[in-house]
Amino acid sequence: MSEQKVAIAGLGAIGKALAIALHAGMPGLRLTAVSAHDLQRATRWLDERGIAAHVVPVADLAQHADLIVECAPGAILSDICTPVLRAGKRVMVLSAAALLTRPELIDLARAHGGQIIVPSGALLGLDAVTAAAEGQIQSVRMITRKPPNGLAGAPHLVRNNISVADLTAPKLVFAGTAREAALGFPANVNVVAALALAGIGPERTTIEIWADPTVTRNCHAIDVASDAATFTMSIENVPSENPKTGRITAQSVLAALRKLTAPLRIGT
Repeated sequence: MSEQKVAIAGLGAIGKALAIALHAGMPGLRLTAVSAHDLQRATRWLDERGIAAHVVPVADLAQHADLIVECAPGAILSDICTPVLRAGKRVMVLSAAALLTRPELIDLARAHGGQIIVPSGALLGLDAVTAAAEGQIQSVRMITRKPPNGLAGAPHLVRNNISVADLTAPKLVFAGTAREAALGFPANVNVVAALALAGIGPERTTIEIWADPTVTRNCHAIDVASDAATFTMSIENVPSENPKTGRITAQSVLAALRKLTAPLRIGT
């Protein structure tokens, strides 16, 4: 396969991990551009590590790459995706919760021949869910447990004056649909957004969110009932330097990138 030029939008914990991995070498992939909130700081970070890439505003990323990986706050998802999709190119979206509230981006991809890729991220079993969705899925339920500091500041907590400080026992802070969760916890529930997109949609996918001082990892349990299979999945993700994000998220993106040019591709 021909070489794929890759750009990264956002240099947080995940973006930095991707930049380092691409610089170290991934067959068929080359890092060509990076964007970040502070372009000068991003330039210094790249220079310190000897990583050669253009540092440009997000609106210019599509000019430098075939695929843009979004690792930025969900609030600027449209700013990143719109020029990429209008150019008929591909964007890998980690802010799946923000994507739920911006269906016009999917329409834009369809109209211009672009593509939105949502990697598995911190979730497991999406292959099974997408396969089940080819038939009939009756229900998808998810329970998320996170250390309280991983939920602090979420809009739902602030809006409803829910405190997660100094907890000594698990506290249920939300129960509802994936769409409601995406609005109330935009930085915390990309996993349920991806699950909803893979399965029966954000209105029928339900989630409970617990602030749990007894756990040190981000824990997700999913129950799926369908005409093809009934299955339960659970995962405990070690947090990255950003407590809202698991380490496995960056690794999931790397695995998805490798699939783009691999001679052998495993999974649906």
